[in-house]
Amino acid sequence: MVEDGVYVYNETHEGKNVDKESGTLHEKCKTGIEELDRKLGGGIPVGNSVLMVGSSGSGKTTLSMQFLIDGARHGERGVFFTITEPLFKLIKNMENFNFYDKKLIEEGKVNIIDLRIISDRLGLDTEKYTVDDANALLDVLKDIADELNVKRLVIDSITALCYRLQSKEMIRNFIFKLGASLASTDCTTILTSEVPPNEIKYSQYGTEEFIADGIIFLGDVNRRGDIIRTLQIIKMRGTAHSRTKSAMSISSKNGIELAPLLKSRE
Repeated sequence: MVEDGVYVYNETHEGKNVDKESGTLHEKCKTGIEELDRKLGGGIPVGNSVLMVGSSGSGKTTLSMQFLIDGARHGERGVFFTITEPLFKLIKNMENFNFYDKKLIEEGKVNIIDLRIISDRLGLDTEKYTVDDANALLDVLKDIADELNVKRLVIDSITALCYRLQSKEMIRNFIFKLGASLASTDCTTILTSEVPPNEIKYSQYGTEEFIADGIIFLGDVNRRGDIIRTLQIIKMRGTAHSRTKSAMSISSKNGIELAPLLKSRE
């Protein structure tokens, strides 16, 4: 069924959307952003790996952290692997948002880990990874996810991680193996992907988007001199979803919020 340009399911049971035509249950992982969940037909299908794509300042980290915090509030542990930002700076920035809850961090319900420290402890070359290096890192990520029993995982960013892999084949294999291992434990994953501003592309290396189950694109439009942030779901396996572009705002009070993007009269 379609309502206001958005696909919705006809019936919901205990967090599972029921497609009446097939009778299939689709278990969903809510993002904590009401309008985004509605556009996703209830949330991200559990176990999916999703590319969160955007340029610098587009809101990738904020949305990802809001996703983890909301999960922790509902009993789902999460882990945030940072590569591009020091831990103290990341936490300081997040403290500006009302959704951020320091207690959840202190209780280990949301874990924030600097992936560069893990790489150093593994003795991995900081510039280039061999196949063995990539497999060693993959094993550590899986072990951490298993040990912490997480149901939500974020890597910020997959672009910085893939920089150290030496071929598209290595990138493809790494993302595929990571996604498959996490999906087997019903862990839903967000991989932030950095792209240049004003370009319609979904990854830096041209292969990540083909392995990911979903793509959420954070962009912007220019309206009479004002830059308006936007969000659009490009694909999401396992659910019918809206592809309508929405206006996105970021505030300290509510974090990420979505609203209809009015058509320009220019």
